[in-house]
Amino acid sequence: MTAERTVVIGGGIAGLATAALLAAEGHDVTVLEAREDVGGRAGSWESDGFRFDTGPSWYLMPEVFDHFFRLVGTTADAELDLVKLDPAYRVYREPQVSGTPGESVDVRSGREEATALFESIESGAGKTLATYLDSAGNAYDLAVSRFLYDTYETTAGLRDPALLKRLPQLLPLLTTTLARFVDQRFREPMLRQILEYPAVFLGGSPYAVPSLYHLMSHLDLDDRVLYPRGGFTEVIRAVERVARRQGVTIRTDAEVSAILTSADTGPVRATGVRLHSGEVIDADLVVSAADLHHTETALLPRELQTYPEEWWTRKQPSPGALLLLLGVEGELPELAHHTLMFVDQWKANFEAIFGANAHIPDPASIYICRPSATDETVAPAGHENLFVLVPIPADPSLGRGGVDGDGDPRIEAAADHVIAQIAEWAGITDLADRIVVRRTITPGDFLHDLHAWRGNSLGLAHTLNQSAVFRPRNASKKVRGLVYAGSSTLPGIGLPMCLISAELVLKRLRGDRSPGPLPEPARV
Repeated sequence: MTAERTVVIGGGIAGLATAALLAAEGHDVTVLEAREDVGGRAGSWESDGFRFDTGPSWYLMPEVFDHFFRLVGTTADAELDLVKLDPAYRVYREPQVSGTPGESVDVRSGREEATALFESIESGAGKTLATYLDSAGNAYDLAVSRFLYDTYETTAGLRDPALLKRLPQLLPLLTTTLARFVDQRFREPMLRQILEYPAVFLGGSPYAVPSLYHLMSHLDLDDRVLYPRGGFTEVIRAVERVARRQGVTIRTDAEVSAILTSADTGPVRATGVRLHSGEVIDADLVVSAADLHHTETALLPRELQTYPEEWWTRKQPSPGALLLLLGVEGELPELAHHTLMFVDQWKANFEAIFGANAHIPDPASIYICRPSATDETVAPAGHENLFVLVPIPADPSLGRGGVDGDGDPRIEAAADHVIAQIAEWAGITDLADRIVVRRTITPGDFLHDLHAWRGNSLGLAHTLNQSAVFRPRNASKKVRGLVYAGSSTLPGIGLPMCLISAELVLKRLRGDRSPGPLPEPARV
């Protein structure tokens, strides 16, 4: 029997993982990546001995990574050198006196450590956190067993009697925002911010995402925060490696301009793709792991679009991002591997990002990754590597970034403000003078480089009406043999979700409508 010819559009983690799983299933798979290197949003950039990740930097849900690797006959431990971070992260609050550093706390993973920290900041908060984390753990288990691995081809999983029995506990988590859920339990602003900031990792605001997502605190407080030595480039390399082991062909500099279809013998079905070069590649199955908006509105004619432009006008992207990649001379012990800086005007910060009068907030809540705290391979000796992320509106008109200050003036001015804010809040007064490498990346770059809808940084936001059964399905309703993977389809945003999206493609093709993960290994 001839192997099914399968083309995967996009060489990000979702595309590579889908290719690996389908090749293990017996498909003849070719991955087509538009750029010079695979990785997609999980890219990298090198300059003067520094190696920067340009996307994901938190390794959470380790069991999802390990499950994927086991599906293709290996393990995360065999493919990656994982290091537990201690502290998991550091938090700075806005300075109460101008010109002085902000108050900081180190957050350590583990129930005992987390409850002790909360109790030290707010009397009674330790016991409250223990109850909160019990709920978060239950919500996480429910998500994994019932929601994340479901293709929602039917609603049978949602009508399961065991799930229906939990509706009295589940419904309030779906109808209450994360911010309200947290604020009802904790008084101290810093504790509220620690528990609410994970909404950003979901592409949303704590004032908009449902409180079911308090499950995120199970990951960083109850579980552990890991780091893949060598950076997240190594995660991409590992998934690429297992794909090649399965016989996948990977082509770079191969941008797809159209998905080809035929209706000669019945319903419209995918027959292959056309590249910008004019080359046509025939296929029995097309998997698009490219941005879903780009796939639907740019690669298909209007009459074959399941999610046309007007559908997107009613949807919310994740925030955009102002990214700063900074090579710094000397050491920066003031910053942990992960550092979060939280403004006092918490709600106003999110309104600046998502509100009607959206703009780059200043001061802003900032995330800083200093991988050189853990990994000597990412910076030259005597230097530090900083990846700075500022959530901003998903608006490409804000301008493009650049190297060594060559981005649009508005962007570079905003970056200067961010550097000054980090310097003041962390007490690194000479930070700006010590920067030897600098690059800025913006929503305009995400749109240009990755075809990201509205220049968003993560995918389709996890609001209630864009989560689980309400999220775009992973197959076209108009074209047979066209399926989807990635951060704007099921199940959602982030590297673990993208790995699950690959598994959902395999489940759909098998006709597997069960709500949980596949047994290991995947091959029958």
